[in-house]
Amino acid sequence: MTLRPANPSLAILLMLSATAFIAATTLFAKALGTDTLGKPLHPLQISHGRFLFAFMAISMATVALRPQLGRPDWRLHIGRTLFGWGGVTCMFAAVAYIPLSDATAISFLNPVFGMLLAIPLLGEKVGRWRWTAAALALIGAMVLLRPGAGTFQLAGLLALGAATLMGMEVIFIKKLANKEPAFQILLTNNALGLGIATLAVIPFWAGPTAAQWAALMGLGVMMAAAQACFVNAMARADASFVTPFSYMTLVFATLYDAAIFDVIPDWISIIGAAIILAGASLLAWRERRLTT
Repeated sequence: MTLRPANPSLAILLMLSATAFIAATTLFAKALGTDTLGKPLHPLQISHGRFLFAFMAISMATVALRPQLGRPDWRLHIGRTLFGWGGVTCMFAAVAYIPLSDATAISFLNPVFGMLLAIPLLGEKVGRWRWTAAALALIGAMVLLRPGAGTFQLAGLLALGAATLMGMEVIFIKKLANKEPAFQILLTNNALGLGIATLAVIPFWAGPTAAQWAALMGLGVMMAAAQACFVNAMARADASFVTPFSYMTLVFATLYDAAIFDVIPDWISIIGAAIILAGASLLAWRERRLTT
């Protein structure tokens, strides 16, 4: 078994990097799922492009770096890949029909699900400070969600489904991160994901435009970078500690919207982001107190 030393500070930095990449992939997915770059692509084709180019990027990195690989735990890999593929496909479908901030807020409830599932499945202990921090993050997400009749449409349910599936994926990632090298986890996941996505996209395939091919490539490369950061973050801290920091995806998505689509956040977005940051700061403060 390959165990990496606990390093909460590095875990936080890696998770924040992952969130920046993940937020960017949702922007590309929205552009691909609407008529921004040409005729909208089916969500299954977008997720296929994500796995195709992520697999290519990780394969090239593997050849260049020649990391040590071992025997993969196929049971864990298949479970992780099925939940991950389902989650990203639901997310890509949702962002094409509802505002990016709403879809991100709904789907990004997955850290709460991941924290809750970590208790019975990983045997992790969650104290009152972590519960408080997670509750703050959830409240912030709900503020950004702006609950209303328009939110709970089919696309909103797709985003909620993405949150549930990705929350379960967190558990598989944590188990794999303590058993196998990061490169092996990423390579195996994307190879399996590409196989699943290829079979699923066959009935819905359409020829992408040049701009769409470029966006699919960018989406895949950014997702590969996000995965690398996420897996290494999970290997260096408890899932219940590090996953709430992934709420920063909401902040990055808001910043990208403002910079690229000229969507300026209103006071509700600012309050929601501030509450989420308060929860993350409380977690960081508590971890420092426990390790000093």
